[in-house]
Amino acid sequence: MISRVAIGRRFARIATDVAVRYPRLWRFFRPLVRRQFDALAPVWDSMRLEDTLAPYEAALAALDSAPRRIIDVGTGTGAGAFSLAERFPDAEIVGVDLSDAMLEQARRNSPEDLRDRISFQRADASALPFGDDSFDLASHANMIPFFDEVARVVSPGGHALFAFSSGAGTPIYVPIQRLREELAKRGFTEFAEFYVARGTALLAHKGDAA
Repeated sequence: MISRVAIGRRFARIATDVAVRYPRLWRFFRPLVRRQFDALAPVWDSMRLEDTLAPYEAALAALDSAPRRIIDVGTGTGAGAFSLAERFPDAEIVGVDLSDAMLEQARRNSPEDLRDRISFQRADASALPFGDDSFDLASHANMIPFFDEVARVVSPGGHALFAFSSGAGTPIYVPIQRLREELAKRGFTEFAEFYVARGTALLAHKGDAA
């Protein structure tokens, strides 16, 4: 018998593949994905391994300048946002997620000394409630990419980061080559790849405005 965990992982991969290939179909998957992650929120932190953020951290370390405004897309219970705040002490970080339960846990997890620089709000990554060119960095850890929105909210000269903690074995996963192709179509011109521990990451630089 297939376990519920295996079914959940398989569904996450299907939802990712569909959202990347046919973004307009995301609306059919959105409520199911929200329910899935609402249910996972109480145990999400216990599922994180010691090296889960290793590729994410490696890509952040490669940035040649510190971003001042960052969006952590699919922030979950906030681990990526907290890492960003610690690494970039002058940055303002907004963590967004589709799941209210995940966001509630992220707020509970927030260290007291970081709370003045991190905010969490519910948002659909396919239609972010922010203006064009709002962020210097859009980070994603094990998150479905919505390329048009990433390109819209990242300012010229900014970066987008996509990390997958178990590489191709991550339930939510997009191959680096596909990421590069989609981002290149949308004005990203420089790419750095990272292969760390079990995972992979891509850091992409958005070209400056003409």
